[in-house]
Amino acid sequence: MTTRFNPLRNHQRTRKEIGYVPLKQAVAKDWKRIGFKSGLEVHQQLDTKLKLFCRCPAGKYHDDLDYDGELIRHMRPTLSEMGEYDGTALMEFKTKKEIIYRINNESACTYEIDDTPPFKINPEALEYALEISLASKQNIVGEVHISRKQYLDGSIPTGFQRTAILGVEGEIELSNKKVRLIQLSLEEDSCREISDIGHTRIYKTDRLGMPLTETVTYPDMETPYELREAAEYIRFLNRSTGRVRTGIGSAREDVNVSCKGGSRVEIKGVSHNKWIPRLSHNEAFRQYALLNIRKLLLERFPDDTGWEISSFEIYPEKIGSSFEPFIRKHKTNYQIWGVNLPGFKGLLSHFTQPGKCFFDEIENRLKVIACLNRPNAISSEPLTPDEETQPLFKHVRKHLKTGEEDAQIIFWGPASDIPTALETIQERCLLAFKGVPNETRKPLANGTTEFERVLPGADRMYPDTDSAPIPLSEEYIDELKKRIPVSVTDRIRQFRKWGIPEDTFTYLLKNNLAPLIEQIADDPGLDPKWIATFLGHTLKHLEGQKSFHPDFNYNQLPRLFQFLVKQGLDKALAYPMISVMIEYPNMDFTSILTSIKFKKRTVNELLAPVSFLIEKFREIHHTTDPGALTNWLMGQLRAQATGNIPLDEFNGMIREQVQREFSKTTR
Repeated sequence: MTTRFNPLRNHQRTRKEIGYVPLKQAVAKDWKRIGFKSGLEVHQQLDTKLKLFCRCPAGKYHDDLDYDGELIRHMRPTLSEMGEYDGTALMEFKTKKEIIYRINNESACTYEIDDTPPFKINPEALEYALEISLASKQNIVGEVHISRKQYLDGSIPTGFQRTAILGVEGEIELSNKKVRLIQLSLEEDSCREISDIGHTRIYKTDRLGMPLTETVTYPDMETPYELREAAEYIRFLNRSTGRVRTGIGSAREDVNVSCKGGSRVEIKGVSHNKWIPRLSHNEAFRQYALLNIRKLLLERFPDDTGWEISSFEIYPEKIGSSFEPFIRKHKTNYQIWGVNLPGFKGLLSHFTQPGKCFFDEIENRLKVIACLNRPNAISSEPLTPDEETQPLFKHVRKHLKTGEEDAQIIFWGPASDIPTALETIQERCLLAFKGVPNETRKPLANGTTEFERVLPGADRMYPDTDSAPIPLSEEYIDELKKRIPVSVTDRIRQFRKWGIPEDTFTYLLKNNLAPLIEQIADDPGLDPKWIATFLGHTLKHLEGQKSFHPDFNYNQLPRLFQFLVKQGLDKALAYPMISVMIEYPNMDFTSILTSIKFKKRTVNELLAPVSFLIEKFREIHHTTDPGALTNWLMGQLRAQATGNIPLDEFNGMIREQVQREFSKTTR
């Protein structure tokens, strides 16, 4: 008697077979076992006034519907000088995408749409990027050569990105190792995508052409946590120069991941560093799972020559199905097709990522390449039991005369997209015989990824004949070297020397507040530990509670502390004052004091109510504990004391007075 095949049980079995462990449970030996290896490409917008190759303003963003015109283009592949087509270009051509660019006259010009040659490179952007290269300990090139790098997803209307390598062979220092840097490039940013539905992709061009640096590391990271640390270090380094933009979209990483026996897969556009560990961990195990699928396939088919799918069009009215996509077919004129995958039983439900299986690999490609909006297909091996679809697959198996070891897919879409969809299924299954396809993948918030496009070929750069080389003199580079900020590693050592709490490090480095701490510590002469704790705890907490006014700037803080020192007020008054400043940064300090009802008092005035309050305490409490009395008194008088006297000093005075009172009653 044969046991009925259970897709969910098979999914769980294959998950265990490859030894997948969740990130929180993983240890170094798990990553070593699968040969985890990863590198980074960190993109960072520069804080310049103008774009890189034209005179349009940089950083002037618009709403999705705020545009003055639209430009429509279609991508078509062309032969290279070697007589070859780029794989990405061919894939994009299959999609038959209509690409629409929405243009706002305030942030774009004819250069962006490739109707005007480039202006000379923005000297401000070049200067800023060179400073970051020097801070990365890279060797600066003697002459800047601008190249064209193919950009084939449509996010740049020209089909290429102008880019220039400025520095090579640098390094950054992590907590346990040094990571080598391949290069730093200065390049123009791409468009922002608004939507990608069916055969239409819409971009807006406000970000297009903004100066951007790309820092590329070697694949030296051997754990997901090293990877995040490297990304954080590069972010902190960039911000330490004071030359970069901050905020959503200003920095993003492409994370390159591979495992032993796998291929380089690029997780594209990771905008949150906290996502990096889970994304890279799951991607490495996804590749490990694909290698296991390859092993199983080669056991069944030692030679994949001649392997191919079989398919036919399904007419639901002939089988009386009420399956929802089939009903939709009659409303949208979709076709429904059944496909047989010889020898793929148990592989469609094979684990690849948490909550995902190999069938998802096929379904994602149907969405991207054949432009079939999801849901676009069902599998004969669903992880959630679906009795309704069983008659459909029974019909497919009967019609295609399938074998016991075969698996099936049913998909639906417009008639014009069916040939591409069938070709996509065949292609992805054949790639399974090879192992891990080279591709770029889209990061998802749950720590998994999905197919985005085929990875571009290595030879995607060529000289830009519209731009002349730019020589860099030694005098110019020597002048820039004088501006190199303190390294991130040295800053961390400095923080530890000051005794700053380690939970403030990320906030201080992210916001480049170390120079501010030094400035306040020097004038008006406050303790660096106290300043850093105030910034890293109080100010960070307020950021999570209130909306900061656009005019608020960290550089206003030295004036606040100088005011407190000059007025003879205690630094603790900064706590209530900063709460007002972040919302009303243009209010003068005297008015802020009035708004928080601060009144300057002498020590005698502060201590005057103590005797009365002690009697009040005795009336409402039934304890003779001096500590409880002291704490209660501080609670009553804290607001009046704040700013007039250090609170620890005031607490000591109250404690002494309480002890004197208790001494009187015990005589």
